[in-house]
Amino acid sequence: MKRLTLVLLATMIICPAAASAQTRRRSSPSKPPAPSLSVTVVRNQAAARVGDQIKHLTRFIYLLGGAAKGLESVDEAVRRNEASPAVLQQAQQNKTTVRTSISNVKEGLNKLELDFRVSPELQPYYAKLAGTAAAAATAEQQAINNQFDAAGRSLLNVVNRLTDVLLEMR
Repeated sequence: MKRLTLVLLATMIICPAAASAQTRRRSSPSKPPAPSLSVTVVRNQAAARVGDQIKHLTRFIYLLGGAAKGLESVDEAVRRNEASPAVLQQAQQNKTTVRTSISNVKEGLNKLELDFRVSPELQPYYAKLAGTAAAAATAEQQAINNQFDAAGRSLLNVVNRLTDVLLEMR
């Protein structure tokens, strides 16, 4: 009986000490704070703009592929001295339209880059976006040099970079 009393007494003395020793709360590794509503709204709007840019560029590249083939065939006919003046004039108009369109793409990307650079909410994504306008400028120069296929490939690289930005923003 004495043993049982001693065990109970020891248990009663140890239990309050053990209970007080565990008053410190354990916390899980700190999570990054959830973005505020305004940051989320700005990020979602920017992601929508990047997505729209991707849609427009992919559609343009698709159309450019067919136009580039047609322009190359006209250029080949000119080399063989088989192109009529009407075909030549139409080809020049098409080349001008393509160049203008690529220039517009470049301007849109310049604006997008600027918006990401100056907006504190979007600056974390700017590093991936930076250089897309320069790649579009390369495409523009290639189009000026009648290298429409190469211009399309440069624009595909722009789409890839924009997609990377969009993936990072989700």
